[in-house]
Amino acid sequence: RRWLPVVSVVRDAESQLLPDVGAIVTCKVCSINSRFAKVHILYIGSTPLKSAFRGTIRREDIRATEKDKVEVYKSFRPGDIVLAKVISLGDMQSNYLLSTAENELGVVVAHSEAGAQMVPISWCEMQCPRTHAKELRKVARVQPEFLQT
Repeated sequence: RRWLPVVSVVRDAESQLLPDVGAIVTCKVCSINSRFAKVHILYIGSTPLKSAFRGTIRREDIRATEKDKVEVYKSFRPGDIVLAKVISLGDMQSNYLLSTAENELGVVVAHSEAGAQMVPISWCEMQCPRTHAKELRKVARVQPEFLQT
């Protein structure tokens, strides 16, 4: 009697989640220019990702109103933590297109030039508690269930 080799497929129980259109994601701004912000997607909903995905928030997808007046550097800065919605699965480079054009979406955590975590004071401004300097941001009106503590 001959024994045949056994081939077994072991799947990782926590297979990698993929961002889907309509999903709310938490991302970190890596770089900005006049047309878009480049981000790394860190969470889908409240689930942390094993490896970050690349995403882009285009200038026209930052705000729902007055899209032509939006300036990326007045909305995001590198290092900001942003809540965004996936609007397209993007291209071969797995670059997801994201939007912050809702009141609940935008910057949730930002640090001032002095290094302190800033406090939102309006939908478009955050303030440093140390220096009281104000910086422009597209501030999210945060729903408690999205806050990662």
